[in-house]
Amino acid sequence: MATIKKDKKTTAKKKKKVLIKKGRAYINATYNNTIITLTDANGNVIAYSSAGICGFKGPKKSTPYAAETIARDAVGKSKAYGLEEVDVFVKGVGSGRESSVRSLHAAGLNIISIKDVTPIPHNGCRAKKPRRV
Repeated sequence: MATIKKDKKTTAKKKKKVLIKKGRAYINATYNNTIITLTDANGNVIAYSSAGICGFKGPKKSTPYAAETIARDAVGKSKAYGLEEVDVFVKGVGSGRESSVRSLHAAGLNIISIKDVTPIPHNGCRAKKPRRV
């Protein structure tokens, strides 16, 4: 008779959810989309959301209404971590800039500061050579 070995079940340790009171909110508002990322103070991502994740398609992704929905979705995901206060960093020139900041506040986050980090070229790329006709 052959003996049957029983495999020991390996149980993974449960991760403790760390409560994070203060964090950062990065809003990337382009002409085509709006992306919101909520992080802790070190920059580790807690929750993120974009217009595509929330079900918007095509030109509706860049609307202020989509930005409000994205903010509510991201804050809802971050509630499990206990996020309360955020520093907001806004990047880009899209139409969802102001509405996403307002809806972050309306969703229950306390906004400490708002900073615009849109990259601005100081001289830009080298111009094309002049056209000879």
